Amino acid sequence: MFTGIVTGLGTVTRVEETATGRRLVIEERNVLSDMEVGDSVAVNGVCLTAVDVDAGAVSVDVVRESLGRSNLGDLHGGGRVDLERPMPANGRFDGHIVQGHVDGVGVVSSIAQEGEAVRMRIELPEKLARYVVEKGSITVDGVSLTVTAVGTELTTWFEIVLIPHTLEVTVLGLRGVGDRVNLEVDVLAKYVERLMRT
Repeated sequence: MFTGIVTGLGTVTRVEETATGRRLVIEERNVLSDMEVGDSVAVNGVCLTAVDVDAGAVSVDVVRESLGRSNLGDLHGGGRVDLERPMPANGRFDGHIVQGHVDGVGVVSSIAQEGEAVRMRIELPEKLARYVVEKGSITVDGVSLTVTAVGTELTTWFEIVLIPHTLEVTVLGLRGVGDRVNLEVDVLAKYVERLMRT
């Protein structure tokens, strides 16, 4: 389990095609320093498993299912990614419950400066819109954020406000209009919906 508190920005140093999808080699000197083969790491919010570890670099395999449901297929050498290690059982719970199971991809539709902060509007798939509520939680590229506004029933967008720290330490500070971002909605909402149906 993750909390959506990104602890490092990694750099993709290599992308290799494999029989099952792609292998990404990611370099980062702090978050990845003590990883071992078999450990989990969230990459732009997608939970992946380390298949090789070498001095501050980790290799992860991304299967076609994950490539189709996320923006990891857009990555290339030199691309930056958000990284988070799983929360230890005795760790501080700073964000919200994040599984690392991306529900879909949104598209940044507008970015507006608000003092030192930035308001970002993101268009999302219609099937996810019902899980997004004002002042609720959402994960964008692995970052736990508070929804500040949502569209009407006829529109499928939400807004977040990013403080300078978030802009500096996550890939959201590098995003522009038209960029694709990974979305994970609140898992509790999905369970409640399922229980209500049955």
